[in-house]
Amino acid sequence: MAKPAVIVVGADKGGVGKTTVSRTILDYFSANNVPTRAFDTESPRGTLRRFHPDVTEIVDMTSTADQMKIFDTLNTAKASVTVIDVRAGLMSSALASLRDIGFLDAAKTGQITFAVFHILGPSIASLDEIAETAKFMSGAKYFLVKNFINNTSFFEWDQATYNAYFRKIKDATEITIPKLNEMAYEQVEVSSVPFLRFVANKGPKNEAANYSFVLRGYVRHWLANVWSEYDRIKLTDIVASKEKSGSRASNK
Repeated sequence: MAKPAVIVVGADKGGVGKTTVSRTILDYFSANNVPTRAFDTESPRGTLRRFHPDVTEIVDMTSTADQMKIFDTLNTAKASVTVIDVRAGLMSSALASLRDIGFLDAAKTGQITFAVFHILGPSIASLDEIAETAKFMSGAKYFLVKNFINNTSFFEWDQATYNAYFRKIKDATEITIPKLNEMAYEQVEVSSVPFLRFVANKGPKNEAANYSFVLRGYVRHWLANVWSEYDRIKLTDIVASKEKSGSRASNK
C-alpha cells in the first residue's frame, strides 16, 4: 500500500476560488483513477460537497471529533488521497491544529505525504499570508496557486514586491490556474456537477444532459490547461499512488 496522502487547499482570504481549485484536483485524480476522498470544512453547508457529493463529507475543522474523523482514518480509508478544502479564514488555524496533533511531525518523518495548495488573491494582504503559512511547511510540498478563474486583472503587483515575498519561501512551487469563460463557469455552477461530468454532458446522477456544446468546449479546453499544470508538478507522483493514469480521452 502507498502511504496516505493529504492535500490541504485553502487561504485565509475569502473569494480567491479555493473550492474551484479543489474541484479541479478531485476531477484530476478521478481521471487518473486515483481513489480520493474529500472533506469540506465549510460547515454546515459546503460548496465542495454540492459538486462532489459521492466523495465529500462536511466537517468542522475546529472540532476534535471531526479531526479524528479525518486523520484517524488515513490508514484505513479506501481512498489513498484525502483532499481537505479549508474554508476562508481557517487556513492558519487549521495548520496550527495539524501541528498540535503531531500531523506535521508525521509528514516530516515521511509517514504521510502532505501537500498544501495555497490559493493567492490579488492583494498584498494575500501575500502576507505566505509568511504565516510558510512556518508550517517543513515536510510539506508547498504550492502557491495564482488563480485567475474569476478575476481578469489579477496579480498586478510591482514585480520587486512580488519577488520579495516569494523569496521568503524555500522550495515553493508556483501553479497558475487560467481564467475560464465566465458563461461556461456560470453554467457549471448552475448545473452543480463536477467539471469533468459537465464536459461529458452528464447530469448530477450521471444521466444524459443537454449542456451547450460551446460551453462544454470552453470547460474542456480550460480543464486540460489546469491538468497540464498538475502534470507539470507530477501531482500523481507526489501522492505516491499505486494507481496508473487512465485514458482521459474516455472522460471527455
